[in-house]
Amino acid sequence: MNRNLWLLALCQGLFLTNNVVFIAINGLVGLSLAPQGWLATLPVTGYVVGSAASTVIVARMQARLGRKRSFQIGLVVAAGTAALCAHAAARQDFWLLCVATVIAGFYAANASLYRFAGPELVAPDHRETAISLVLAGGIVGAIIGPNLASATRTLLPAPVAGAYLSLVAVALVSLAALSLIRFEAHVAPRPGAGSGRPLSEIVRQPTFVVAVLAAALGYGVMNLLMAVTPIAMAQCSHPFESAALVLEWHVLGMFVPSFVTGRLIRRFGELPIMALGLMLNFACVGLALSGVDLMHFIGALFLLGVGWNFLYIGGSTLLTRTYRPEEKNKAQGAMDFCVFGTMALSSFASGALITTRGWAWLNVGSLLPLALVGAALAWLALQRRRAGLSAAAAVFPAGR
Repeated sequence: MNRNLWLLALCQGLFLTNNVVFIAINGLVGLSLAPQGWLATLPVTGYVVGSAASTVIVARMQARLGRKRSFQIGLVVAAGTAALCAHAAARQDFWLLCVATVIAGFYAANASLYRFAGPELVAPDHRETAISLVLAGGIVGAIIGPNLASATRTLLPAPVAGAYLSLVAVALVSLAALSLIRFEAHVAPRPGAGSGRPLSEIVRQPTFVVAVLAAALGYGVMNLLMAVTPIAMAQCSHPFESAALVLEWHVLGMFVPSFVTGRLIRRFGELPIMALGLMLNFACVGLALSGVDLMHFIGALFLLGVGWNFLYIGGSTLLTRTYRPEEKNKAQGAMDFCVFGTMALSSFASGALITTRGWAWLNVGSLLPLALVGAALAWLALQRRRAGLSAAAAVFPAGR
């Protein structure tokens, strides 16, 4: 850890504070303002749709302006859109709120790259640890986010407007912290300069495919269940304070393991840790289907968070092995486009499922993408085993 990495981890924590507050209130305010119940999670969906749509823009911006300038622009957008969300909530304008969350996705597309900026601040042999330690900053969001949502949602006469306004201050604090980070000097690419292999070649690598599939589907399942947890708990007569507590435990599960995930990956490899994350996701579904008491929600969402941590950090680390330095922006942008695109689908589906089928069917539906992740991990493990046997056969041919 160094000063720059600590500050970047703080920015990650404040980014997660923003996300947790959005998750805690967007679904509920959507449920109260939406013209149809199945549109309740549209503000949540708008956030990830905006993120997916912004990934290409952000990748080009980072290539042209560098990490720091791009991150700063993202935080300015975060502050502006939080204020616009507060205005929409005060006016009880559902569609303006959706527009504001779509624009806010630009901030998310920027901040999601904090994890890849971390390895650039340390020695090359510590990249796994750097990714996990930056994501460990999410613990700040786990502690501050739910409590901030609870403390500020009734601060102003208009419901939840105060919570949105509090995110303006969060963005400004993050902007101040980011301004103190010393990133590597950025050199904008010269016109006509080579940018490495074409993206079509990069994405055909088996390792790239599995890294993106695991990260995207792992994030999609997590988002499918997390986005509607406040709605599901309200349907089960749990108060908002209980939903905030569940989200707090969930985000702790997402980021506390980050202190050791990088070390576990260095010792055991990405695939075993990702497989462990998959098993924890299956355990989450089993616990969620066993009951709807408060402890069922806390336990299930905590397991969901830890499982996401192993899948997402494992997938992100795996991705760093598939591109050259000059290819990083397009490779990372492609991954995040797939992640946010999957999240957009899962956010919209979660609203429809929770209002038409209920919490149980929502969990049953998550088993299919989890099975696909399991098949992808097994396939890559088999590919690596065959490659290892081929290499061994080349070194020790038969008869020698």
